[in-house]
Amino acid sequence: MMFDRIYEKDVAISGIGQSEVGRPSSKSAMRLTLDACLEAIADAGLSRDDIDGVSCWPGDNNNGDAFSPVGPNALIGTLGLKVNWYGGGYEGPGPLAGVINGAMAIAAGLCRHVLVFRTITEATRRQTDKGASALTNKTVGRDNSFFWQWYTPFNVLSGANLMAMYAQRHFHEYGTTPEQLAQIALTCRANAVLNPKAVFRTPLSMDEYMASRMISTPLRMLDCDVHCDASTAIILSRADAAAHGPNPPIRIEAIGAALHQPWSWDQIDLTAMATRDAADMMWARTDIKPADVGTAQLYDGFSILTMMWLEALRLCPRGESGPFVEGGHRIALGGEIPVNTNGGQLSGGRTHGLGYVHEACTQLWGRGGARQVAPHHASVVASGGGPLAGSLLLVKD
Repeated sequence: MMFDRIYEKDVAISGIGQSEVGRPSSKSAMRLTLDACLEAIADAGLSRDDIDGVSCWPGDNNNGDAFSPVGPNALIGTLGLKVNWYGGGYEGPGPLAGVINGAMAIAAGLCRHVLVFRTITEATRRQTDKGASALTNKTVGRDNSFFWQWYTPFNVLSGANLMAMYAQRHFHEYGTTPEQLAQIALTCRANAVLNPKAVFRTPLSMDEYMASRMISTPLRMLDCDVHCDASTAIILSRADAAAHGPNPPIRIEAIGAALHQPWSWDQIDLTAMATRDAADMMWARTDIKPADVGTAQLYDGFSILTMMWLEALRLCPRGESGPFVEGGHRIALGGEIPVNTNGGQLSGGRTHGLGYVHEACTQLWGRGGARQVAPHHASVVASGGGPLAGSLLLVKD
């Protein structure tokens, strides 16, 4: 696949910020958002007057509910920003859409510094509504929508029900075992123990994983991410502007956001979802190879998605993610490809996409503390599954 111009190479990450990660937090959604955004602006060596673009996902589409309690309009007004472009939208490459859209705005010459943020307060909301995070609360008119009409007749009310179908197919096709799947949860927990912000910091054993409640076969409770209250922010800057900041710029080397197949339950590879399309697009936009990647921050809303991304991103052969993660050595902090070094969403907290970007930059800049991996210059970030799948290749020169 050939591209006339790879626009993302004109864009770099110049600063990052993150609020506390609470379960729940005593702070309001806006306070969490301001904590993250002001930290990111300061980290980039900028002031609020320098920010001329704002981007997030999914924006104001959810009308201020716990899944998206703060959108661009609210933040612009609260911070008193004067922007030339702002945006938010639900579809596309999912949680990484804010980064991808912001990078396009910079490359198009609409702005110079874009503040990208993602705020979520599902932990607080679940105190009064246990169904706040259910799929039934995230899709209006789902019974007659193109996407959900295939699932509602089978009582797919939860993301766990949906992802369990793909996990079961992976088990069937490739002989993947529960013990292999467990290594995603065990690795994330081991990394979270070293992360002061992580929600779960108590070591986890294989026996404890196996004893955890089955939610939707073959997914157990510990295969499901942990809801939290948090906000994460990054600053995207035009590459020439980022070069003058206090941090070595982290370039967006390549983006993956492709969807080359009809996406519904019976029309895709059930062991990959849309991950492979996004990954193939990303690798087609760079000369860097999978072997060059130093960390992989891979979506673990459910543990099976991390294994799908390992295969889609060619970090292991197709169908062999089970044997690849077996024992956990290859994906540990000292392994050949450390995965979800902050504990991911399974143990660190469901910061939903942008948290992976934050952690990739933390590692590339050598700020990981006890969980810091060996020096490296490239990290891959992947979020979502299908059809909301996106990936980024981040490079520190």
